[in-house]
Amino acid sequence: MLVTAIKTHKITQKDNNINTILDKYITKLPEKSVVAVTSKIVAICEGRLVMPQPGIDKDKLAIQEAEYYLPREFNQYGFMITINQNILVASAGVDESNSNGFYTLWPINPQESVNKIREYLSNKFSVNYLGVVMTDSRTSPLRWGVTGVAISHSGFKAINSYIGKPDIFGRIMHAEKTNIADTLATSAVAVMGEGNEQQPIAVIEDIPFVKFQDRNPTDEEIKSTRIAIGDDVFSSLLTSVKWKEGNKRK
Repeated sequence: MLVTAIKTHKITQKDNNINTILDKYITKLPEKSVVAVTSKIVAICEGRLVMPQPGIDKDKLAIQEAEYYLPREFNQYGFMITINQNILVASAGVDESNSNGFYTLWPINPQESVNKIREYLSNKFSVNYLGVVMTDSRTSPLRWGVTGVAISHSGFKAINSYIGKPDIFGRIMHAEKTNIADTLATSAVAVMGEGNEQQPIAVIEDIPFVKFQDRNPTDEEIKSTRIAIGDDVFSSLLTSVKWKEGNKRK
């Protein structure tokens, strides 16, 4: 697998079209490659910026964006833990880093955003099989540091299932699946960086394990990547706290 990060200018509120940025910095795309783009620059181009002011703070925005949340007092570090887009993430993705004084929210419809990016780039470069993944970073339980996560994807199967297939000794597997979307996002985020690298786009090539599709994912395919809290292997932990409903649940 080859991941190539792309350096750009500083993306600010002056940028209002993600396609213009892609045109400027992506000069070629081979068949069966994946473009990773951070949620930050997509959101900025979509105007998902809020200037801090009296009555508007990060917590209120996080509650507005979240499906569920735990208030800061539940956390020994004062973090707000939330669930947004069925992803466990801090502050529903609301972030101040690399935002030029604003709070940046996630795109209002991440799936629609990546679908449009894939269709635009596929047409521009005349490729039949192209993937797009929108990335952000998150912490993982019992691990220091952040890794990438796929907020949305298009143009490839997000899950590779090994259920019903034998392992190298012939044992039939019953539960094993690989989350390809998150795997690609993690690889891209590691190369793009978290600080002032100024590399919010990456192109991923030489990925034979990715099953490409010449279309956007169906609603059923998107749904198949998500697990209800009660069905999750960590449900006993997730249900042991009293989640509050965010505005997305109301």
